[in-house]
Amino acid sequence: MLGAALAMTAVMAGAFGAHGLRSVLSPRGLEVFQTAVTYQMNHSLALILVALVSGVGIVRGRLLALAAGFFAAGIVLFSGSLYLLVLTEMSWLGPVTPMGGVCFIVGWALLIVAALKQPRQT
Repeated sequence: MLGAALAMTAVMAGAFGAHGLRSVLSPRGLEVFQTAVTYQMNHSLALILVALVSGVGIVRGRLLALAAGFFAAGIVLFSGSLYLLVLTEMSWLGPVTPMGGVCFIVGWALLIVAALKQPRQT
């Protein structure tokens, strides 16, 4: 559910950026906004992937829940900070963005480890 909700809001943000912000933001601002939308959508789909592989039993375990948590935190920290940075020009948010990127990396690493820990099907 969270993945779908975040994917939906990514589409909404993308439409807002393309239609509502084109005359307000600089080209660089629009580029940064689009980067936030892209990462939000990609990691919303990652959340859906985690739910699917868990639900059908391909991969199970606590590492999946941790991966999902890191993907969600990454969306908030990375995309959220970029949205706010562009829309409010609060430059102090700049250092928050890389922390979100680290969350994305950790989420993917946890997903890899969870998959590697699964017993092999023969």
